[in-house]
Amino acid sequence: MSNTILLAHGSGGKLSHELVEKNFLPSLTNPMLDKLDDSATFQINGHLAFTTDSYVVNPIFFSGGDIGKLAVCGTVNDLSMSGAKPLYLSLSIIVEEGFSLSELDCVVRSIKAAAEEAGVKIIAGDTKVVNQGQADKLFINTSGIGIIPPGIDISGANAQTGDKVILSGTIGDHGIAVMTQREGLKFEVPVEKRLLPIK
Repeated sequence: MSNTILLAHGSGGKLSHELVEKNFLPSLTNPMLDKLDDSATFQINGHLAFTTDSYVVNPIFFSGGDIGKLAVCGTVNDLSMSGAKPLYLSLSIIVEEGFSLSELDCVVRSIKAAAEEAGVKIIAGDTKVVNQGQADKLFINTSGIGIIPPGIDISGANAQTGDKVILSGTIGDHGIAVMTQREGLKFEVPVEKRLLPIK
């Protein structure tokens, strides 16, 4: 068996099924995802928040994280910024032919760890494979759903002149961490991006 992604992994046939069962389900298993239906079904009562985002970072592994952790943390953060408690995520991966299965497994384990830390479940997903040279190794799209407690109305549209801006960390860490690895830059003090999902 190949230790890299083949175009056939994205065909929807036997290899696609094996990729899902061997490389995704062991880490991301839960009753809704395990059904492998075309959509997840669930019940939610209340005011919902919904978001989607795509991640095309290069390099996909960087100081303090990787594209998988970034995808989960970014989507969880987007839900949290509307006052929602994040509940469920979808995970769509576009992977380039020839990508290492061991690196894919590393990204999936990172997704699992970030999802567990944030208390969210991956309940739907999709995988597509493109020809070598048509993607930058791995692209990820995540969508998220969360529930907003009664009485909460957080929005940038509510901002007014004179409001204070609260930062939960320093600005620019992620961009610098990725750029230092991409460009081979060195600093006297190591730059590390700590991706922390908001609970």
